[in-house]
Amino acid sequence: MKINGITDVFFDLDHTLWDFDKNSALTFQRIFQINNIDLDVNVFLEHYVPINLKYWKLYREERIEKSALRYARLNETFQIVGYLAEDELIYKLSEDYITHLTTFNHLFENTFEILEYLSLNYRLHIITNGFEEVQSKKLNQSNIHKYFKTVTNSEMVGVKKPNPKIFNYALQQANTIAEKSIMVGDSYEADILGAQNIGMDVVFFDLSQTVTNNGIKKIDNLIQLKNYL
Repeated sequence: MKINGITDVFFDLDHTLWDFDKNSALTFQRIFQINNIDLDVNVFLEHYVPINLKYWKLYREERIEKSALRYARLNETFQIVGYLAEDELIYKLSEDYITHLTTFNHLFENTFEILEYLSLNYRLHIITNGFEEVQSKKLNQSNIHKYFKTVTNSEMVGVKKPNPKIFNYALQQANTIAEKSIMVGDSYEADILGAQNIGMDVVFFDLSQTVTNNGIKKIDNLIQLKNYL
């Protein structure tokens, strides 16, 4: 059912438009080769992915700094898989990862199609918890920056989703109000609950079908946004 009265559509970036898991895996393949790391990247990623999510939750909750996140997620994964990695190597890998991550820019299916469609009738925006220097490269190098009127990241505001301050800041930047806005994102806690808490409508991009039907609009392919907008 189409939603009336919406003028502005806010998107999360990673895991919603930009295929973080795919791009991250390709990045690790590259930096393992560069640094001569004799370790099956798939074994590494099996442990790294949930560890990374754990540290991002701590970062989102203001419990660790960016530098700690970048170091700890690698250090803990190497320890679990039994690979001896000195601090010097871990710090180099953390830098190499950021350097090479934006050289891969796979997007989710139908990203261009839905942004083109929505841009005809709505103003489009980004709200992201990602690091400012990385997120801007992702938008530019994947060639989707042109669709967005504003980009709000957590480092600009000093807080992270689901903190209401970042949503209110984004609304102010977009010169709009919550009642005329909708948030599309993959994180139930950060994107959906965060946006709902300030009165925004929401669409949950639920690729893994993790949340049961609780009345929240859900999609598992971006093109399904046409059902609502």
